[in-house]
Amino acid sequence: MMNITDKSIEDKITPLLRLGFRPFFLLGGIYAPLAIAIWVYAFQHGQPEQLHVPALWWHVHEMIFGFAMAIVAGFLLTAVQNWTGVNGTKDKALAAVVLLWLLPRVLFWTTTPLWVISVIEAIFLAVVAYEISFRVIKAKGYRNLIFLAFFVLAIVANFAAYATIDGSAPFSATAVWEAMIWWFLLLISIMGGRVIPFFTARRMEFDKPNPILWLEAGANTPLVCLFVLSFFPSVAEVASPALMIFAAVMQLVRFLRWKPWTTLKEPLVWSLHASYACIPVGLLLKGLALVGVISNGYFVSHNMIHVLAIGGIAGLILAMIARVTMGHTGRKIYEGPGMWHAFLAVVIAGLTRGIGVAFWPEHMMQLINISAALWIYAFVLFTFKFGPMLCKARADGHPG
Repeated sequence: MMNITDKSIEDKITPLLRLGFRPFFLLGGIYAPLAIAIWVYAFQHGQPEQLHVPALWWHVHEMIFGFAMAIVAGFLLTAVQNWTGVNGTKDKALAAVVLLWLLPRVLFWTTTPLWVISVIEAIFLAVVAYEISFRVIKAKGYRNLIFLAFFVLAIVANFAAYATIDGSAPFSATAVWEAMIWWFLLLISIMGGRVIPFFTARRMEFDKPNPILWLEAGANTPLVCLFVLSFFPSVAEVASPALMIFAAVMQLVRFLRWKPWTTLKEPLVWSLHASYACIPVGLLLKGLALVGVISNGYFVSHNMIHVLAIGGIAGLILAMIARVTMGHTGRKIYEGPGMWHAFLAVVIAGLTRGIGVAFWPEHMMQLINISAALWIYAFVLFTFKFGPMLCKARADGHPG
């Protein structure tokens, strides 16, 4: 970054606002345990008086558009500088983007009209898309314009989610939530397919397997179909189970080509594999439950969302933000704070909340509490260990 950044100008910017990963990883790390603690309380004690949207709606929306989207924004706003060689969003512009993310998190607890909150949230997504896209276009790295399509879909899904609150949408909130789970899984599948085999091969010292076109298509195309079908429940009921099972098989074959068994001695690598493994597992169990291979199919299928969302999406998020924080704060990636127990905690949290509750519903409350405690432990640990790095200048003195 030395060749695209004036260090004398950079030094005048508060470290927290020097690149997108810094404020968004920090806020995501703080918000993740706070939002889950509030949800568990609401689940057991009822709707909080100060919250002006249904608690269940708020919980899912905030996990998707609050916590997870903050990490996506921070990651992409940082990565686009590396992809393009164009200076990333920083200083006052970055502070404005962060404020757009933060406002809805606060306004849900006020009497602000929901249409105002939805517009602010859409503006946040649109601004992030713009900040990424204009740099990609300037550098002519057009293949990364795929992320513009992702954000357009997220903006549409955001408005759709709000429309379900008053029943004005022709589909349920569950349809939107499931669509966004497929959105995140597709994003992770595309990005993970790029970086996980690369990180693994480099650290474990073997040749990276080259992607196979039919396998990549087989792993990713069903996720696109599942996103679309989420809004057409009658068609989804027929087609989705087969798509899930097919995607699970393709994802598993693809995953095994990355040689996960070679990574057991390196937490920053095995954590990526352990979390990614939750994707084929969750897809397979969800699909099998819907076709009746597993009894009590709908209930089991519904709970498998948590294997995908907690074990898969959040597990990969935690592993990646730890890695990115080390690298982009000028530290040696594999010499950071011990986090193996936090990585393991999130995967176990996903399996406990998903598989545990699905097959032992009589212990649902205890299992939810265990899962929440593991989640809170993992993200509090990240914030405690990595928060100071995010707030300070790079250890190597370079910009960023």
